[in-house]
Amino acid sequence: MTKRQAWIKAIRLRTLPLAVAGILMGGFLAAAWDEFRWDVTLLAILTAIFLQILSNLANDYGDSVHGADSADRVGPSRAVQSGLITLAEMRRAMLLSAVLAMISGVLLIILAFGWQQLLLIAIFIALGGAAIWASINYTAGSNPYGYVGLGDLFVFIFFGLVAVIGTFYLNTGDIQPTVILPAASVGLFAVAVLNINNIRDIKSDKLAGKISLAVRWGLENARRYHLLLVAFGVAFAGVYVAQNFESVWQLLFLVSVPLFIKNARTVVSTPSEQLNPLLGQMAMTTLLFVLTFGIGQILA
Repeated sequence: MTKRQAWIKAIRLRTLPLAVAGILMGGFLAAAWDEFRWDVTLLAILTAIFLQILSNLANDYGDSVHGADSADRVGPSRAVQSGLITLAEMRRAMLLSAVLAMISGVLLIILAFGWQQLLLIAIFIALGGAAIWASINYTAGSNPYGYVGLGDLFVFIFFGLVAVIGTFYLNTGDIQPTVILPAASVGLFAVAVLNINNIRDIKSDKLAGKISLAVRWGLENARRYHLLLVAFGVAFAGVYVAQNFESVWQLLFLVSVPLFIKNARTVVSTPSEQLNPLLGQMAMTTLLFVLTFGIGQILA
């Protein structure tokens, strides 16, 4: 593997569709309310991509420093672990990603609100700062929250609630309580992706002292947890459609349900060391869900 390939692997391109899923959901919901803004949504997508790259680089860095990327790890080898990228190089790449995310985020906020809405600008800058902190401190830093089982909560908040509701508000300048339901769906599906990763890495995480929920609860309970994440994610979407039903087009998202069922059944029945392909499958199924759900809302 060349150094360029190591950087591409560290960026983890397959995670980017999941990073933009919440932004797309927020944009679709805004479009259904006839208040969609292309410029705002595209800049929000760019900001989300920079944040996800930062998170991936920080995860590679943090797990190497804390020992989770050892010879016992089942997943693909990491960039720092391979020796092709040094810790200093990874820190510089993390800094660059953070700066790009900050610049993109500030431009997004100004574009959405103008210079006059100082309070809104301050609130969203604080949210952006929190997102940068969360991206870095999942596994990096002196007290990474991913090592004490809080990764699921932060993923739900930032990939689901913040991404969807925040994008909807940036487009519309309004908050609709029912938007929480599709936001929760996206957040739960994102947590399901993390849970597959944690189930796969139970052995190596336990040895490194990384106490994810999968390590804390054990394999069988982590599998049951996965079933609940998928089931409630679909259920929340169904409740939203039932509450706002206008057309059969709103049921279009049901085409993604068989893929969610397939993922859940496979996670439950497959040895943990063979789960790696299901990470991408769950992420792409989530993106399909968002596209079909959003298009259904617009066509309705």
